[in-house]
Amino acid sequence: MVDYKIVEQVSRKKKRMSGLLRRTIVVLAVFFVVLGITISQGFMLIGFLLTALYFIYDILSQKDYEYTLDGNTLTIDVIYGKRYRKCAHILNLLDMEVTAPNWHPSVAKYKKKGGTEKLKKYDYTSYNDDTPYYTMIIKEDGKKIKLLLDLTQNMLQQMKTVYPTKVFFA
Repeated sequence: MVDYKIVEQVSRKKKRMSGLLRRTIVVLAVFFVVLGITISQGFMLIGFLLTALYFIYDILSQKDYEYTLDGNTLTIDVIYGKRYRKCAHILNLLDMEVTAPNWHPSVAKYKKKGGTEKLKKYDYTSYNDDTPYYTMIIKEDGKKIKLLLDLTQNMLQQMKTVYPTKVFFA
């Protein structure tokens, strides 16, 4: 068996109103600090709390995902605000049931509407309309889960060579 390691990073597309929300928080923070300087210092606390809220929102609203395929192990990390990394899943691909495009018949029974099996879903896609995403059904800690992933052709090809009956292409 050949050892390999493939790393892929996916950046999630920003939501529509996130820029407007950021500007609103900044304007309100400045407004309350100015009120605190001119009228009463009690307003300054609100301004400083809004500033803290801005920094927390800034970190949590920017998400990137890193998929690492190392032999039979797929690791998914979530990167918040391009600074903080959290390992979300460490999956053994021997427990994989299927990996296929979201429209493929092999994952039809797991769809939200019209599917017969309901599984806990984790979405690690970029939300880009031109990027096809794949559905992976796999066991984690003895329970089946559904993962939505933006996998590259290189990663899919490697998975297909090891698990030819479980991986389907777009």
